[in-house]
Amino acid sequence: MSTPANEHENNPDFAIEGHGDISVGVKGAGASGDGSASATRITPGNALRPEDIALEIRKGQVKPSEDVAEYALRIGDDGLILAQRLGHWISRAPELEEDVALGNIALDQLGHARSFLTYAGAAWDKSEDDLAYFRREHEFRSAHLFEQPNGDFAVTIARQFIVSYYQFELYKRLTGSSDKTIAAIAAKALKEVDYHRDHSAQWVLRLAGGTEESRRRIVQAFKLVWPYVEELFEDDELTARLAESGAGVQLPASARTSTGSRARSWAKPASMPLRGANSASNGSRNPWVAAARASIPSTWVTCLPRCRCWPANIPVQAGDGGHVRS
Repeated sequence: MSTPANEHENNPDFAIEGHGDISVGVKGAGASGDGSASATRITPGNALRPEDIALEIRKGQVKPSEDVAEYALRIGDDGLILAQRLGHWISRAPELEEDVALGNIALDQLGHARSFLTYAGAAWDKSEDDLAYFRREHEFRSAHLFEQPNGDFAVTIARQFIVSYYQFELYKRLTGSSDKTIAAIAAKALKEVDYHRDHSAQWVLRLAGGTEESRRRIVQAFKLVWPYVEELFEDDELTARLAESGAGVQLPASARTSTGSRARSWAKPASMPLRGANSASNGSRNPWVAAARASIPSTWVTCLPRCRCWPANIPVQAGDGGHVRS
C-alpha cells in the first residue's frame, strides 16, 4: 500500500534528516526507551537506542555539557575502532561459530559507539556520522589498546579479554552517572559487555589449557597487549572534573601500573577536542608503545593455513587480511 507523501508532514516525531539519520518513525521514548521500532531495528524492552537519543536532541530535551561530550567521544571512539578491528575477522575466524561471535561483539561495540557519538555530537551540532566518518586521524580519541592490529587469534582474544573486563567495570560505574543519558547508555552496554567477558574468558581458558603451541601463543599475546593497559586507568583534568560532578568516573588508582605513559593526556585545539597523542600514527612518540609494537613477531600478521596447532586442530588465520579460512 502506498503512503501519501504528506501523511507525516505535520508529525514532529517523524523526521528524515541528512545522510545517516535513521530515526524514521521513532516516537519519543525518553531516556529509557520504549521498545518501539526504528526503520532498521526493533529493540525489545526499555533499551536505549541511538535513534532515541537523536530524537531527544532534536527536540531539545537533552544536550551534554562540553566536558560530558568530550568524555562520551572518548568512550565512543574506543567502541568504534574496536568494532572495525573485530569486523576484519569475518570469514577469517578459526571456525564458523567464532565468525558469528566476533561479528556480534563488533556489532555490540558499534552500537555503543553510535549512542555515545550521537550524544557527544549534540554539543557541537554534529551527527554520529559526522564524528565517525569526517574527522582526521589525529582527532580520534580512542585508546591505544582498542587500535591494536588483530594479530593472530590469540592476540585478538587477549585484547578482547582485557577490553571486556575494563568496559564492564567502567559501564557498571557509569550506570550511576548524574548524566541520565550516559547512565542509560551504560546500562544497556553493561548487559552486552557481560557476554563479551564470558566469551573471551572461555577462549583464554581453552587456549591456555590446550596444546603447548596454543598456550605459548596466548601467553605471548598477553605480553604483547599488556603495555597498553595502564593508559586505560590514567586520569586527567577532564576525568577529575567529571568524577567530582558525578557525571563520569575515575577508576581506582590501585589498578594502575608504573609505566608512566601520558598517551591519553588532555590537550585541545580550537577545532576539535583532543584526547592526546593516542592515534596509531602518533604511537611512536611513546617509547613503551614503540617497544611493544617492535616485539610483534612477523608471522603473527600472516599466519599461514598450515598453522593447525590450536585445540581441536583449529587453523589460525590473521584477522588483518591473512588467508581466508579453508
